[in-house]
Amino acid sequence: MDTKLDPTRDDLPLMANTSHMLVKHYVLDLDVDFENRVIEGTIVLFFGDGNRLKIQAASSQETIQMESEKDCTFRTTEPCHMPKMDASTFSPRMGYNECAVCSKGDQDAFDNDGNHDNRECDSEISSSKYCCDTGNHGTEDFLLVLDCCDLSVLKVEEVDVAAVPGLERFTKAPKLTATPEKLRREIIRDLVALPANAWRVQFDCYARCSQAPGCGELFFDTDSWSLRIRRTGAQTATDFPHAIRIWYKTKPEGQSVTWTSDQDDRPCVYTMGSPINNRALFPCQEPPVAMSTWQATVRAAASFVVLMSGENSAKPTPLREGCMSWHYYVTMPMPASTFTIAVGHWTEVKPRTSPSDDPVIEHALLPAKDDFRYADACSHVEYPCRFQDASAATQEIIPHRVFAPLCLEGACQEALLCLVPACLSAAHSVLGTHPFSRLDILIVPANFPSLGMASPHIIFLSQSTLTGVSHLCGTRLCHEIAHAWFGLAIGARDWTEEWLSEGFATHLEDVFWGEAQQLPPHEALEQQGLRACLRWHRLQDELRNSPEEMQVLRPNREDTGHVSSSGASFVKHGLNPEKGFMQVHYLKGYFLLRFLARALGEETYFLFLRKFVHLFHGQLILSQDFLQMLLESIPEDKRLGLTVENIVRDWLECSGIPKALREAQEAEDCERSGLARRVGSEVAKWIRLNRRPRKRKRGKQEAAFEKLSPDQIVLLLECLLEQKSLSPQTLQRLQQTYRLQEQDAEVRHRWCELVIKHKYTRAYEQVARFLQEDQAMGVYLYGELMVGEDARQQQLAHRCFELVKEHMDRASAQVVSEMLF
Repeated sequence: MDTKLDPTRDDLPLMANTSHMLVKHYVLDLDVDFENRVIEGTIVLFFGDGNRLKIQAASSQETIQMESEKDCTFRTTEPCHMPKMDASTFSPRMGYNECAVCSKGDQDAFDNDGNHDNRECDSEISSSKYCCDTGNHGTEDFLLVLDCCDLSVLKVEEVDVAAVPGLERFTKAPKLTATPEKLRREIIRDLVALPANAWRVQFDCYARCSQAPGCGELFFDTDSWSLRIRRTGAQTATDFPHAIRIWYKTKPEGQSVTWTSDQDDRPCVYTMGSPINNRALFPCQEPPVAMSTWQATVRAAASFVVLMSGENSAKPTPLREGCMSWHYYVTMPMPASTFTIAVGHWTEVKPRTSPSDDPVIEHALLPAKDDFRYADACSHVEYPCRFQDASAATQEIIPHRVFAPLCLEGACQEALLCLVPACLSAAHSVLGTHPFSRLDILIVPANFPSLGMASPHIIFLSQSTLTGVSHLCGTRLCHEIAHAWFGLAIGARDWTEEWLSEGFATHLEDVFWGEAQQLPPHEALEQQGLRACLRWHRLQDELRNSPEEMQVLRPNREDTGHVSSSGASFVKHGLNPEKGFMQVHYLKGYFLLRFLARALGEETYFLFLRKFVHLFHGQLILSQDFLQMLLESIPEDKRLGLTVENIVRDWLECSGIPKALREAQEAEDCERSGLARRVGSEVAKWIRLNRRPRKRKRGKQEAAFEKLSPDQIVLLLECLLEQKSLSPQTLQRLQQTYRLQEQDAEVRHRWCELVIKHKYTRAYEQVARFLQEDQAMGVYLYGELMVGEDARQQQLAHRCFELVKEHMDRASAQVVSEMLF
């Protein structure tokens, strides 16, 4: 793999040498500066042993060709001598007193915010062109490589954890016989190994260690994708410091961080974590195998609310006048890519009927079904796991909060707030124990490029989900809730296998939504059949308009999950801007799971799925882990000839539509659900209406159209899109009959496609409104406006892009710009 990668290249490099050292815990201490659009401060990394024993043999194409040590240029900052500050002059952006040692004793760091200040340096370290070997090469120093992009790294130092009083009670380090370097390493070794039931003590120790003085600056250098650190004389990973502090700043243009304005035109910032994940938010180990815990203290002006991936519902702590501090933590080891933060003028949305301003705490309810716990212990690394907690197993509805800009408070009360308990309860009834103890839901700014995104303890939802009836909001909420199990609690060991997250969430959203609506079984199946029909149309359309190599669910094939000897790898197509707008992993993954569930029986499949969740939560998997366990749980005579090999070959490693799927859909077309058949009848009525002469004969009875659900309207509009021409009168009648401008974003998107195709100029302003207010879904429409080479439509596309491009998501803006220019 070429280490001198251009950010516009197709594959995303994961540079961290996780085979040698693994981050076990991060402590972030940050200030959010809206005036300069930067987040600055420190991050302390606590390391354990590397992942060498778990590494599979690397294929030759994954081996990273490194330059030799003699070609490397390392830098270290000049020491900054800062005067000690009196408490009355405290400022988070002023000097850090390196001689101060926190001595809180047994005080729990999670009863307060543990604030401390940072040093600000104006100097930046210029990037190096070179990359060095990361292993042990005799007399050469060991090189620690972290994933890093668009960051100004100011200083790197070892943390003197031995200076923190009281740690000897929790560690076994032999102070009298060990050298200072060995003592510090052994303290960290014992600290990261503390048992799960001592997590509060452990996190308090991490917090106190993070405030300890430095004991030596480390040489470091950066390139486009990594931060490389070494200490003179440390020839192996064992000799390298196991607690380091990095002083850094983000950059306004950093790809992990989005600075924008909310719907009230007030400043905000959030992390999308895509396509380059969080390496432009903090230096980290990006490979999914680097699962760690974290705690973060974030300071911002008092008018802002800080939301974050965290188990606690953080309350702000006042600092100096006009500044607040927020502290969050996570005890379940997760990939660094799942860390999320959002800072803005968010309003907590409360029910209109509730007179109290206190947080709504849901009571644990008795489960409607078995609690799905099993006698055997969990298989993951040790952490405080909810699957071993009897009270968590019976908690259908976890505590939750909803946040939004003030102008959307009413819409959230109307469309979202009442859905959350029902969707959480539905998810529990299907899969059992919620993996996470609480949930925040945030309506993000209009430039958010997706309908939703799930992170530990927090979900981002697009404002597009709030329009129309509750259908789109409910289904999308169910999709993101499903990610708590598939995508977060159970992650893909190779990020190219996105279907393990998105395919499962897409399949489960229909099941959750049917449960949330409390539909009778036959009605739930009817609804699922209709949605399968919609997805079948969408999949066929996507496969017709995408390159074959982007249609494969397992693009690395037999090399899936393999990494280089250092632990570095790459994500195939990870930097392709068009990839973020493709639905192949969602749709083909969904159809594979639907095929398996129907072939093996729904009851058998979902009983297995609960067992799978219990066995694999807290772990990373590959496709064969799921498929192998599924088939082994079914008697051989009932497997219908299915094997792991033929499923991988026919579904995961081929482009196009699998033969089994095409046959299944052709069979299903003959016995479509009643909901879909009703749409077919309505389509026929509209086609007849469109063929009639403009002046209807006297006495001719007006066509009567049935009331349709949002999904049915979408299917109707998709069928009408296949018509060569629709008259303006037909389009006007269509709009009036279904009140299309008031429907949800899915319906309005299809309506805009019809408007563009048939040049229905009276509705062009509705297209313009969609492009501005529904940016999560509007990218495709720019292409439709341009492809017809109609001057008025092209002017509309250019006008709308000019209005939104300044705040538009970077990847979306790049794709649209290529369409327009």
